Amino acid sequence: MNQTTEQLLSHYSVRAFLDKPLSKDQIRLLVESAQAASTSNFVQAYSIIGVSDPKIRKELAGIAGGMSYVEKTGQFFVFVADLNRNKEIAESKNENPASLETTEKMLVAIIDAALAAQNMAVAAESMGLGICYIGGIRNDIKRVSELLKIPEHAIPLFGITIGYPEQNSAPKPRMPYQLVYHENEYQTKETALYEAYDEIISDYYTNRTGGARNETWTEQIALGMKKPTRLDIKAFIEAQKLGLK
Repeated sequence: MNQTTEQLLSHYSVRAFLDKPLSKDQIRLLVESAQAASTSNFVQAYSIIGVSDPKIRKELAGIAGGMSYVEKTGQFFVFVADLNRNKEIAESKNENPASLETTEKMLVAIIDAALAAQNMAVAAESMGLGICYIGGIRNDIKRVSELLKIPEHAIPLFGITIGYPEQNSAPKPRMPYQLVYHENEYQTKETALYEAYDEIISDYYTNRTGGARNETWTEQIALGMKKPTRLDIKAFIEAQKLGLK
């Protein structure tokens, strides 16, 4: 194991930051690290919006569920699947952007953005900073787009809050390797593997919360599947003219 893999395996989400902004040099390095990620056919179909305005941060924090660490942090970044740039380029070259509204192009943009974001996360932790992904901005994706003035053919996917940690923690136990890895074909996993992992997670929650929480992982997943959420997103994506074909 080397320093990089040790860093990856020690990752945990930080939810309390010092009220200390990142420097312009730090922000640039983080963005350039994100840009170094792999990208499908060199399309680079994403944009990154840094949010430093306290008013906008406060509203985004509320949309995300009252997350104070969206407001009090070094910098808040929003990753956008962005095909608007591609449309503008095609039109400037007098080309018809016929593929723009296909589901495949939307997937390319989403995957590009996710790869870039994880590069940024790894870079941040290598710099001694903490990170937390914020999917809660999709609680009101239309309002987020209005706040950030996101055009058609682009959608905000998630945020990342990055700053100086006010807390130290430890990684949450991930599923065992055997549950995730499949050799050559998809394989149904043994119930015993899930049961063993359930015990690990129940113990983790019990110890972390002093007994206030002790559910298993499979209970958590099953409950999460009961109620559909964010049902406005499909209509919003269609309104943004993405993934229609």
